[in-house]
Amino acid sequence: MESSVLVYIFLTITVVILGLFVRNREYTVSAARGGEKPGMSSKGIMLSPCSRQKARNRVAAFGVYCLLAGVSACRIAVGNDYWVYTANFSLISQERHVSSEIGFNSVVRFFQMLFPEGKIQYVAIFAFFSLTTVFFFVKALCDQGGRFAFSLFLLLTGGYYFNSLNSVRYYFALALALFSMKYVLRKEYGKFFLCVMAGMLIHKSVLLTVPVYLLARFLAGKKIRRWFWILGSVFLGSLVFCQDLYRELIFYFYPFYRDSVFDNGRISWVNLLKCICVLLLCVICYRRSLSDPEKHVADRFYFFLNLFGLIVYCCGSFIPETSRVGYYMIISQVFLLPDLLAEMENGWLRRLCQGGVLAAFTVYFAFQLKGMYATDIRLLPYLNWIFH
Repeated sequence: MESSVLVYIFLTITVVILGLFVRNREYTVSAARGGEKPGMSSKGIMLSPCSRQKARNRVAAFGVYCLLAGVSACRIAVGNDYWVYTANFSLISQERHVSSEIGFNSVVRFFQMLFPEGKIQYVAIFAFFSLTTVFFFVKALCDQGGRFAFSLFLLLTGGYYFNSLNSVRYYFALALALFSMKYVLRKEYGKFFLCVMAGMLIHKSVLLTVPVYLLARFLAGKKIRRWFWILGSVFLGSLVFCQDLYRELIFYFYPFYRDSVFDNGRISWVNLLKCICVLLLCVICYRRSLSDPEKHVADRFYFFLNLFGLIVYCCGSFIPETSRVGYYMIISQVFLLPDLLAEMENGWLRRLCQGGVLAAFTVYFAFQLKGMYATDIRLLPYLNWIFH
């Protein structure tokens, strides 16, 4: 490894330390825990418009945003699809056909109008998507992550932020999906659909979140009945015996994925293992953190999303880019894991689980850093237009 890997390591350490100053547990309730009015704490106490802690939260969260957005926005020639995007920018300027969605193409044309010169043009486009993607990531953590620093640690070491330096369109949609979860929890479905529509203009795979998130929210607010298991078994059977039908539906929206390098039937064993471990922790914490559909609606919502993710990784290998499909579900781990661990009783089991989660994600991050030099990833070496 060469020296630029230290940029990612120091960035992770710095923003997590900065995130420790964000103490937003009282404020996340109004955003994601059952629809309390904004400005009300979990105990029903009216909060001042800008208390000292709230101001400290905003300063620290803004610092986190600036650091993450700065590293992302200033990159150049980072990511295996960086030059693919620049080639598509040229095709868009020539009004030739590209596979990207109309919203993305419109953004590209807007910046091409503002910056006629090629290099400034594509740097500005990448910077725009960096600023917006990181905004939705950080805003989601502020509104839903009651343990902000822990959620931020999982977001970075889980690879979601660093992979957003690649696959620009998809990670914009993923960040928007994470941000929109609070609207599903509050049953503000109009706002949720607006988020999905905005994301669809950039990457239409985000449409998947409509049935998945709504079903997870429905199950989160109900006690599990026998007919839920029956319908679930029927659906699992369809994933096994009706794969051709599902593939035809997928290729209707994404015809260029048929027989491509993404259509390889590969199983993501790492993500499968992550889902299994998270669900095992849910079993341990079920009575305290997941049993009550009214009190634990948010954690139950995240639990069902991870259960759906496990189904995708177990039975959905026929889906092109299976990992990306599952990410819409398992990214909720950045909220679920801190909540489960915080609500465990103090003792050796809690310390063991916390240490295990921290160690597992740290090791996963280390392996990711090592793999970032691969030609099909190329997130390292890190270059930026300020010094290069």
